[in-house]
Amino acid sequence: MMAVSILAGPSLAQGAGSSDYQFDLVERELKQGYGAVLTVRLVHRATGKVVPGAVVFISRLDMSPDSMGEMTAPLEPVPDVLPGYFRFETDLVMEGDWSLVLMAKLPDADGYVRGKLIVTAVP
Repeated sequence: MMAVSILAGPSLAQGAGSSDYQFDLVERELKQGYGAVLTVRLVHRATGKVVPGAVVFISRLDMSPDSMGEMTAPLEPVPDVLPGYFRFETDLVMEGDWSLVLMAKLPDADGYVRGKLIVTAVP
């Protein structure tokens, strides 16, 4: 597993549980090919605000939505200048739906934030 640490200002997570947060894709469709960049943000559900200060663990990127879970792709963290946004470079070698599974830890929240996002690789 890889980890990406984003250092930012105070977290919105004080006293909150991990179910109060979710991951969102910035773009649901990406061009199929090498060097595709996925951008994800971590959001506080109640306010809709992006949450800085999280540590994100990248679990897996695969084609399980298209019944090809054995088709995986590497993920490489890419620096981002916006707190609460996370970018990953990958090779989407095949058109179709890809599942991105992420897990994050917020300093002041109980438990972990887990997310499963579907991104579509288009020609």
